[in-house]
Amino acid sequence: MAPHADHTTFAETAVTEKLPTNGDAQAQAQKATNGDAKEYGGAVSNGEGDKSLTSTHHASPSPPLQLKGVLNDFKSFDVTPVIGREFPDAKLDEWLKAPNSDELIKDLAITISQRGVVFFRAQDGLDDTLQKELAQRLGELSGKPASSKLHIHPVVNSGRDEGVGDDEVSVISSRQAKKFYKGSFLDPSAKRQSGKEGWHSDITFEPVPSDYSILRLVELPGTGGDTLWASGYELYDRLSIPYQKFLDTLTATYAQPKFNKTAENNGFKIYSAPRGSPQNIGEELSAVHPVIRTNPVTGWKSVFAVGEHVQHVNDVTPLESKALLKWFVKLIVDNHDLQVRHRWQNPNDVAIWDNRSVYHSATADYEGFGERLGHRAVSIGEKPFLDVRSKSRREALEELSKEGNKSVEGRISVS
Repeated sequence: MAPHADHTTFAETAVTEKLPTNGDAQAQAQKATNGDAKEYGGAVSNGEGDKSLTSTHHASPSPPLQLKGVLNDFKSFDVTPVIGREFPDAKLDEWLKAPNSDELIKDLAITISQRGVVFFRAQDGLDDTLQKELAQRLGELSGKPASSKLHIHPVVNSGRDEGVGDDEVSVISSRQAKKFYKGSFLDPSAKRQSGKEGWHSDITFEPVPSDYSILRLVELPGTGGDTLWASGYELYDRLSIPYQKFLDTLTATYAQPKFNKTAENNGFKIYSAPRGSPQNIGEELSAVHPVIRTNPVTGWKSVFAVGEHVQHVNDVTPLESKALLKWFVKLIVDNHDLQVRHRWQNPNDVAIWDNRSVYHSATADYEGFGERLGHRAVSIGEKPFLDVRSKSRREALEELSKEGNKSVEGRISVS
């Protein structure tokens, strides 16, 4: 059975960052600190106007966030050693209205960033308005830019048949998927021999993508429809050090032309006004981000260039790019111990995840067992960056273990 939440797991203290001893990395970090980083998550140019080298190396503006421990009074358990935590009895609407609500929501944001995804059951008191409030406050209390609000999906917004009249609520619908994405992995009625195409992080095609997503299922099939998440932290840690160093230098082009095609085929226009950030505008859904990203909440590195929204790795050959992107997905599907599979049990079950450090994939195995419908609110975060001083998750935890940190002693998981 689930242990009580007074357990303190591997990451329940912040990692103290130190500059690397490598002189080149120090120089790059100093360059960023001296003003070449334009903003939080801004780009550091190589001086030659090469956009493919932006957003790869600069210093994070602040240290990782620390938990206050206010969630320890609530029953919880880690779903796997690497990823996932569940609060089986907590009520999010009560946390939003509590006198210490800011402390609760901030600790929740940190917990999500550390554990990747957090689950809540039967949140019947959470409606669309409160769900949106929670998404925005998670980002605000963990330090996102003031210009970042809630995302408006370019396709799945209030203009669709199953929309709820609010552009900031995306309706995830099996009925809609059959219409818009017929024959694809998103269509539960389609014949499939591989589900690997389903892995992705939300809206990485935007110049300023998401930090946190909240999905609340309001209609469930009789069985099936599970969602899987995988840890980008752990994916990075499975790489050899030479490969880590190589990937640290790369950027990729993230884009989603399929949405434009979907809009064209179904007789509507892509939502082209600002989508949660002044930078997320227009009909071209494309951006350049680092392949390896630092999560500013934890200070840990993650493989970011995974899934259907990544078009190609920059500055390598097409064959090399294809090989790298296929390899990243293969590492996910070949290593079930860096995944967590979540079974939705009740209407208004909720999952909240950090798109900077995890990927997810829905399981379209429920044709004939009913429809699946969810309401999703997506917070916009910061422009992706790689902090040259940041560490991998395992590296950070091993340092804490050596230091004998009392708050994690005996409970550190680096499996």
